[in-house]
Amino acid sequence: MPKKASVAVLIVLVLAAMLAACAPPAAPAPQAAPADQGATPAPEKPLVFGAYATAIEEPWDGVIHVALNQAQNAGQITYKYTDDIGYAGDMERVLREVAEKDKPAVIFGDAFGNEEAVRRVAKDFPDIAFVFGSGGGPVEPNFSVFDNWIHEPAYLSGMLAGGLTKSNIIGVVGGLPVPEVNRIVNAFTAGALAVNPNVDVKTSFINSWFDPAAAKEAALAQIDAGADVFFAERFGVIEAAAEKGLCAFGNMSDQTALAPDYVVSGPVWNMQPTVDYIINQVKAGAYTAQDLKDFSMVAKGGASLAAINMAVKCGLTQALVDQVTAKENEIKSGLFRVDINEAPPPASSKGS
Repeated sequence: MPKKASVAVLIVLVLAAMLAACAPPAAPAPQAAPADQGATPAPEKPLVFGAYATAIEEPWDGVIHVALNQAQNAGQITYKYTDDIGYAGDMERVLREVAEKDKPAVIFGDAFGNEEAVRRVAKDFPDIAFVFGSGGGPVEPNFSVFDNWIHEPAYLSGMLAGGLTKSNIIGVVGGLPVPEVNRIVNAFTAGALAVNPNVDVKTSFINSWFDPAAAKEAALAQIDAGADVFFAERFGVIEAAAEKGLCAFGNMSDQTALAPDYVVSGPVWNMQPTVDYIINQVKAGAYTAQDLKDFSMVAKGGASLAAINMAVKCGLTQALVDQVTAKENEIKSGLFRVDINEAPPPASSKGS
């Protein structure tokens, strides 16, 4: 997978900035007990290991990595990780080596593309909590699943895009047409159509989780087809849009820093609620296998709309922002529910 040092540093900074405001304050350093009272030893921090198929510069795995770093910085855990493991069979080897040598209390990671291998290892190490991004279900006693349920802020992003487009053509570049991506793209499209029924949302997939060059080329092709606003479901699209002076929406994290004049907003995934819940369960000796879906949604703080950038150079109006903010409040209060549609999105929302 192509990587550039400058891009890698920038996206890690963006991911770290996303969760800085959400991080719990670091616990004050414990004071030594008086000698005549005896000191109470500090509780041992659980070792948590991160196993990532892609480089952590890729936003999906990067969000998990940032949340676990936050937990370590807050003194909750000791954290180690391996990234860029890939999909050629190395995931099972890495997990077995870690489980046997390091014996972590928890292993976090992404099972997409390595589903069977991850589940085989989890079955053989029932005393370790395996907590993996997965399209499947949990398995007792130790395999929990999560995913990025950010379709709600994706809908709000679509509303903004539908109100901003001048050509009535919006470009979307996705990774692969799997349910986890489809529901985000479909929610974005639904939001755009809710504000602007005349819009045509054009969607293309690069068939890779992390290929910024391919994503950029796909966006440039959509620009040639008339698109003037973009949803960067994958990393690389924002660069193409900014080069052409067009606005875009990031994904997974607040990516405004990538192009401050052109990034409007975007759906943000916050793994901190999931991480905190699992750590507390493990420390209490109460960990059980479960579907952690709810912790990645708006109601529990796991999803949000990135701060709307009023400085973008694409004619953003306060009236449009107010319309989106009102809908966001309806989602938070439970008055409006964004449909979950995991069907593959069409190449054109107009069907042509």
